[in-house]
Amino acid sequence: MTTETGMLAIMRREFNRIFSSKICIWGMVVAPVLSMFILIYMMNAGLPTKIPIAVVDLDNSSTSRALIRQLDAFSKTDIKFKSVSFREARERMERAEVYGIYYIPKDFSKDAISGVQPKVSFYTNNAFLISGSLLFQDLKTVSVLASAAVGLQMAEAKGISERQIMPVLQPIVVEAHPISNPWLNYSIYLNNTLLPGILQLVVILFTISSLGSEVKSGLGRKLVEMGGGSSWKILLGKMLPYTFIFTLIALLFMSVLYGYNKFPMNNGFLPMFLAYLLLIVSSQALGVILLGVFPNYRFALSAASLMGVLSFSISGVSFPVLSMNPMLQSLSIIFPLRHFFLIYVDQALNGIAFGYSAYKYVALLCFVFVSFFFYGRIKNFLYENEYED
Repeated sequence: MTTETGMLAIMRREFNRIFSSKICIWGMVVAPVLSMFILIYMMNAGLPTKIPIAVVDLDNSSTSRALIRQLDAFSKTDIKFKSVSFREARERMERAEVYGIYYIPKDFSKDAISGVQPKVSFYTNNAFLISGSLLFQDLKTVSVLASAAVGLQMAEAKGISERQIMPVLQPIVVEAHPISNPWLNYSIYLNNTLLPGILQLVVILFTISSLGSEVKSGLGRKLVEMGGGSSWKILLGKMLPYTFIFTLIALLFMSVLYGYNKFPMNNGFLPMFLAYLLLIVSSQALGVILLGVFPNYRFALSAASLMGVLSFSISGVSFPVLSMNPMLQSLSIIFPLRHFFLIYVDQALNGIAFGYSAYKYVALLCFVFVSFFFYGRIKNFLYENEYED
């Protein structure tokens, strides 16, 4: 009985292994697609609105009530509780019933009119980063407006007209025009990195699993014989079926993000499709590198999990890489998601010329070139066929 050999035979065998495995179907297809729908649904509003806060108004004057009405008019702020006790408001914040407190002291309006400098205080819970940051903006803005309103009242009481005092109260008028994402839609910022990050993690894990499982099941040497001892035939035959399936998932991501949700894609389809394709290929190459460096199935999976999770933080979407420790800045280049994120910002958001992003595409290709040096170690790992318990 002869055994079919060659790269195509390995590919057919791998497709059969994928579609006959519940782990592959759930892990490669269901998990990324389900993650996409959950994340899109969670951030459907784009920007958090009506974040609950408590107001402590010890003054209870017409001025303080007007100030509270201005604050409640902001779209991101929802005054849930009006308390006469700061302790009660603090307890509500500790129970996560509110995410901020606005405190107006006693005799606020009286002190303002008499020339004594009153103080308003606000507190935000920055354990919840997004809600805390958004509330901080609104509370600071209304405090600045209150200061200007008090200054205007004092000037008018002294006989100075509004036209004369406004250049003093607001010497510079700022017009803010956020580029690329004028809606400040968090889904545009986050989902365009979280979903590729999930895809990268799944690709790396299944690349290692596809090779390590051969050894675990005692079929590593048989695979080497099917490939005729050629590292290229073995790895291409094993990887191409996964590349094809993950590319289809990437196309689904793009259809939902840029087609259905109309997220910005200023330079069109091809630059971003190429970025997704290279993210998949570079992640597969990184999986090969990790298994070559750590020729132990379980240890390589652990290293891949660690890198996959760290890539969300070090890619720069939540904290600028340039503000990180210099060592972390250097380490960021070994994560494919970092280069994908830079391509996304340039090509989809900002729409700059393709040539300015060329080196980032090359950076993703470098993972593939580096993986060539580990092909021999992968073949030896398979041929030795020794699974460590």
